[in-house]
Amino acid sequence: MTVYFIGAGPGAPDLLTIRGRDLIARCPLCLYAGSIVPEAVVAHAPPGTRLISSAPFSLPEIVDLLAEADGRGEDVARVHSGDPAIFSAIGEQIEALNARGIAYEIVPGVPAYAAGAAALARELTLPGIAQSLVLTRTSKRSSPMPEGEELEAFARTGATLALHLSAKAVREIAERLAPIYGADCPAAMVFNASRDDEMVLTGTLDDIADQARRAGISRMAMIYVGRALAGIPARNSALYDAEHQRLYKGRKD
Repeated sequence: MTVYFIGAGPGAPDLLTIRGRDLIARCPLCLYAGSIVPEAVVAHAPPGTRLISSAPFSLPEIVDLLAEADGRGEDVARVHSGDPAIFSAIGEQIEALNARGIAYEIVPGVPAYAAGAAALARELTLPGIAQSLVLTRTSKRSSPMPEGEELEAFARTGATLALHLSAKAVREIAERLAPIYGADCPAAMVFNASRDDEMVLTGTLDDIADQARRAGISRMAMIYVGRALAGIPARNSALYDAEHQRLYKGRKD
């Protein structure tokens, strides 16, 4: 028996990986994060599958369900939104499974920040502008941020920021970052990236919070900040430079 932690992707059913789809289609139990994973994503489960939303359950209750499936020798599709490596809370579940000797495997998914960048039609790392991407969040109702991981510290690197779980704090974020990036720094929000009701807001740190207020966006949105969002590289990449020496060119001339 194995518990498969499956990244469901950002929400569009066709952005679920083939591996994730096939596992959902064969596991007798599918335990999915129903508050954020659309039912269409787990619709690959055949008739007879136990489909259970974990939204109302506490961690001990979730682990008990997994342990009961282990006792029956049933594989479990444990479906999380986005990619399990980022803000998925699988760490605590894995710790509990390790303590009980229950086998598990992780299946990656399309992360929300990548779906949002696709909606923006932007590369988040541009030569001469930003070559680093910081995935972070704000505290608010979530667990506190560790010391040293303040937004201002990340901003001083000049990297592109992609903030999860922070839509309600967009005004505070803009106020904290404007003195470092500049009020005219490009900023964006993408609500429900890849879904039918996707909404994209683009602007600057000076106006993005007002845009979010007018649009009524207060959750389920990625926030992006950084000069790379302007989409204009300071120089072209060496990757396709005719003078750049490549280890493999694949050309016969």
